[in-house]
Amino acid sequence: MRSAATLIAARGVRGLGDGFTALLLPVYLTSLGFSAFQVGVLTTATLLGSAGLTLAVGLAGHRFPAKRLLFAACGLTVATGLAFSQAHAFWPLVAIGFVGTLNPSGGDVSPFLPLEQSLLAHAGPPSQRTHLFARYSLTGTLTTALGALSVGLLGPLRSATGLTQLTLIEAAFGVYALLGLVSAALYRGLPDQPPEADAPRTPLGPSRRNVFGLAALFSLDSFGSGFMVQSLFALWLFHRFGLSLGVAGAFFFWTGALSAVSQLAAPALAKRIGLINTMVFTHIPASLCVIAVAFVPNVQMAFVLLFVRALLSNMDVPARTSYVMAIVTPAERAAAAGVTNVPRSLASAFSPALSGLLFSLSPFAWPLVIGGSLKVTYDLLLLWRFQKVRPPEELDP
Repeated sequence: MRSAATLIAARGVRGLGDGFTALLLPVYLTSLGFSAFQVGVLTTATLLGSAGLTLAVGLAGHRFPAKRLLFAACGLTVATGLAFSQAHAFWPLVAIGFVGTLNPSGGDVSPFLPLEQSLLAHAGPPSQRTHLFARYSLTGTLTTALGALSVGLLGPLRSATGLTQLTLIEAAFGVYALLGLVSAALYRGLPDQPPEADAPRTPLGPSRRNVFGLAALFSLDSFGSGFMVQSLFALWLFHRFGLSLGVAGAFFFWTGALSAVSQLAAPALAKRIGLINTMVFTHIPASLCVIAVAFVPNVQMAFVLLFVRALLSNMDVPARTSYVMAIVTPAERAAAAGVTNVPRSLASAFSPALSGLLFSLSPFAWPLVIGGSLKVTYDLLLLWRFQKVRPPEELDP
């Protein structure tokens, strides 16, 4: 269980960086004079690059020790933060976003994910798998929320130091690079050759059909999510309701905290109604709340709906990861994690540019309606296709 604690701690460190960079990214880019459409294009490039890295790690990562790949990803995080703090031109920023690890979605979209998930699946007995993934997701969501809340410090720091907001944001990207070094220090505690996880990793084999089926459905879900990635969601809130950076940071902190706490209920709910039912019947109401936000007349009603959404939207995360790890053979877990996580960045990479374009063409929140509708469609298809594909612990003795 020591490896599990290390992986969960590292997830927390990365979540902190993801939380403040996702919220600062649109502010940084608009301060440099970029339009909403350009913000969307850069977001698309960032997610496409993350997809390529995640896919490469998932499909070919079995050839290398997981610990070495995690160190390499940490080095890329450091380089990304330093480069983003210095670049101001649009196309260099697009290139850095594409090859780097910056995450504008507010969730975990990175090459770290398939490695950590496959190692975590072996870190405890099968009966504890969903609980471990719940703690993993909970830690990431909470620290991401804390990262979002920390952007409220920019105002006091600006008053205390006399530095411009742009300079402070550049310094924040330097902190993001520092967190990459902290993650690397944590990974040093992992064993060099995990006896059950590292040695037997193989490409997909007998589970290929189910994994590809899940990947296709996760693509649809991620494409819908891409219409409302946190950076663009924040941009819409700034324009629609005139929120300050401090208020937006506090809002994303509380929604993140609610999402994190709700994930603690996922293992108990999954034990009672099953992993697939937990994923579907918590996700649909959350998506309906997002659609309703597009029609509300004031920020108070929007916040109420988004808080309800936060209580439900992430309960599927530990259930989904546990389900994927359960229906494949242990040797396929790294490959399965890579293939099923790629849609979280690849499919969602195409929609932020469309979302930015829609936000620039109309004040109505069409991206929220489109994204929420796609996610409801995903849930219904998932229930139809995989309700009878049950993990071993849910099979009747």
